[in-house]
Amino acid sequence: MIHPTALVDPGALIADGVVIGAYTVIGPDVHIDEGCWIGPHVVINGPTTIGRFNKIYQFASVGEACQDLKYQGEPTRLTIGDYNTIREFSTLHRGTVQDKGETLIGNHNLLMAYSHIAHDAVVGNHVIIANNGQLAGHVHVKDYAIIGGNSGVHQFVSVGEHAFVGAGSTLLKDVPAFVTVQGYPAEPHGMNMEGLRRRGFSRESMHALRNAYKTLYRSGLRVEEALEALAPEAEQHPEVATFVDSIRQSRRGIVR
Repeated sequence: MIHPTALVDPGALIADGVVIGAYTVIGPDVHIDEGCWIGPHVVINGPTTIGRFNKIYQFASVGEACQDLKYQGEPTRLTIGDYNTIREFSTLHRGTVQDKGETLIGNHNLLMAYSHIAHDAVVGNHVIIANNGQLAGHVHVKDYAIIGGNSGVHQFVSVGEHAFVGAGSTLLKDVPAFVTVQGYPAEPHGMNMEGLRRRGFSRESMHALRNAYKTLYRSGLRVEEALEALAPEAEQHPEVATFVDSIRQSRRGIVR
């Protein structure tokens, strides 16, 4: 299943049945698990671990040394989970010792063409990054978040669960869970109700989240005051608790 023109280093571990396309180059310290399809003209360097049933399309660069000038060749890692799709010209870099030394991609993610995942970024599960979405170093993107096309995310920014970043946005601060943001710099535009409907959230949960958004963004309360006001709702509704927790955990302050 390995094309005769592909160059696979003897130090790479390739599971049985993995498909590797023409002119693809796979370096040492790369582990590719079962069911993966690696297209033509892909470059994969290590240390990199790729889980099961991933698809990596042509001209992607996976596991390359990062672009951080502080990086001095330390043996950092890229770890990719299962059932991810990585489209054309995407770039996924290894971590740095200034962080945990690992860039981490979860499961069931779609990274569209020209996506960039910089060093030490953490991408959860069921995330979509549209064409030319760019994550800087140390960015965290939580489960089910969507990053619109041509959007950029600043270093250390966190994007919460089920959040939606509109196309062409620039994120300089954290996005709370469930919130839709858009613009340069990004501003809040309500909750991601369409995404929640598609994922089967109940009307009661969506109503509670809508009220939580109003408390945070439209009541005139300061952030800490709004979080205190939301405490009873957070006890009753797990989704509101997730919303509140994403704000309390913010490292850069939230989009306002």
